[in-house]
Amino acid sequence: MSRPRILCISFSHFTADSRVLRQLKVLERVGSVTTIGYGEAPPRVAEHLEIDAALPSLPQTLGGVAKLTARAYRAVEFDAPAVARAIELLGDRRFDLVVANEARALPLAHRVAAGAPVWGDMHEWAPQERTHVLSWRLLVAPFMTWVCREYLPRTKAVSTINESIARLYEREFGVRCDVVRNAIDEQHLEPTPMLPGRIRLVHSGGAVPGRSIETLIDATKRLDDRFTLDLFLVKARGADAYWQSLVDRAAETERVRVHPPVAPADLPRTLNGYDVGVFVLPPRTMNHRLMLPNKFFDFVQARLALVFSTAIETDALIERFDLGAVSPGFGVDELVGTLNGLAEADIARYKQNADDAASVLTSAEDERVELSILERLLAGVSG
Repeated sequence: MSRPRILCISFSHFTADSRVLRQLKVLERVGSVTTIGYGEAPPRVAEHLEIDAALPSLPQTLGGVAKLTARAYRAVEFDAPAVARAIELLGDRRFDLVVANEARALPLAHRVAAGAPVWGDMHEWAPQERTHVLSWRLLVAPFMTWVCREYLPRTKAVSTINESIARLYEREFGVRCDVVRNAIDEQHLEPTPMLPGRIRLVHSGGAVPGRSIETLIDATKRLDDRFTLDLFLVKARGADAYWQSLVDRAAETERVRVHPPVAPADLPRTLNGYDVGVFVLPPRTMNHRLMLPNKFFDFVQARLALVFSTAIETDALIERFDLGAVSPGFGVDELVGTLNGLAEADIARYKQNADDAASVLTSAEDERVELSILERLLAGVSG
């Protein structure tokens, strides 16, 4: 008998999107998966429909902006160039389930579902995805709110990254969310020994303005010679100037090095050679205040001590498992003070605690939740 036909929509580069890759691994266990989005085909899918990465996933055309300004959302929901191309590529294909990654994919998902159930993985809090950017706040945020209000009540399953954001979706849009964290598979690694007189800091992620990577560099410059910082940075689309500014800033000291990005599957083993995973994120949006990013779980599985700026969800996990220290603020002074307060024995203990927590902070629970969603939505589909 044929397997259920599943469409996975993501306006991201699949092979660089850790969350979507983990989602696909579960989808492929139960059905034949077609993906549509940017970049090359992810592994093991039955079919991939590639959208030109130059096509925006939001209605950024002159006509689209005019409609956003007029709040003509019903008229603009399919105007984004990437969405229009997706409709063209999908043609008359039919599916037993459509998975929409993030709110911007929901209108397309419901259009092509043709009555099949839709699972919306909202990742984070959609109405405030980039509200620190003025144009986004004025034009796109109201549109995202409309999309959520219009489509989430019709979406058969909704998931997001943590309980705090799940409560927001229920309060604002009346939908119950399953929690699918950004945890990765358990990695069979051990904490690497501390080197006498050395504290090896590391950070991985997108070189995106607002992520305060310059704070990490400037703090390292002010720390004593025990500290080094290695950065594994992904160039963000349209942020070449910011990436170059970080490279130039790092070049001012021999104790900071910038490396090419590492594939998600290889990242924990690469990070394992360091001591402390560091991350500072000023709370410019609700998502920042309620963050639970991929890198938190990457650092735990790499058996690192953690130093994060304060945020509700990460604070709770760092305290619960005694994984490291929380910087009380978001500036260089606070980060320097926090790192200077760590004795080498503390860091070694935190690394061992990460090893103890690694069997708990994994994707296994998330996969169980996802399989439960799929079982519910595909009930009655032959396969």
